[in-house]
Amino acid sequence: MDFQGRSTQPQTVAPSAHASAVTPTSGKRNSSDKSRWGRIAVVSAVSTVVILLLALVAFIAFGSNGANEDKYVDTSKLQAVFLQTGQVYFGKVKVLNSSYLVLSNIYYLQTSNTGTGSNANSSVSLVKLGCELHEPYDQMIINRSQVTFWENLQDNGQVAKAVATFVKNNPNGQKCTDQSSSSSTTSGNVQNAGSTNAKP
Repeated sequence: MDFQGRSTQPQTVAPSAHASAVTPTSGKRNSSDKSRWGRIAVVSAVSTVVILLLALVAFIAFGSNGANEDKYVDTSKLQAVFLQTGQVYFGKVKVLNSSYLVLSNIYYLQTSNTGTGSNANSSVSLVKLGCELHEPYDQMIINRSQVTFWENLQDNGQVAKAVATFVKNNPNGQKCTDQSSSSSTTSGNVQNAGSTNAKP
């Protein structure tokens, strides 16, 4: 056998047409994949920012729970504040925010029954806060979550008229004379709040 005719140098193999075609295409695919993912990331980021801005606007407009509600308080009028317990207080709303409501110059309704049997009548009187057994100051801080609703009162309403009469008759303010009979005397300090006699 003749081995000398063979060359000791390795022969180079020309790349096939298939191999040369695959290499450039895979590079293009990688760059197009990157640009596609880049576009997706940008669209996602812009969408997230838009959603956050819309949520912020909605929170400011609707979710502040009283932050802009104070602009509806008519400071020249009395307000009625209705609580979840069913109690109603009348007075001047001084502060109104999402946490609490401050009410001053406070009045409330008191019901008393007179007579017995078929002649029993209920009367409602408006009472000025301050002469109760614990002698509170004429200011109330009410937890906002306890307020069902509040409203401004018209000057020609029975409550506003009764308050005006009380203020006229007591220019120096309310005098608490006897603590033991405070509940009975305070009822008489303010005019009767309208048609108050009712048969049960």
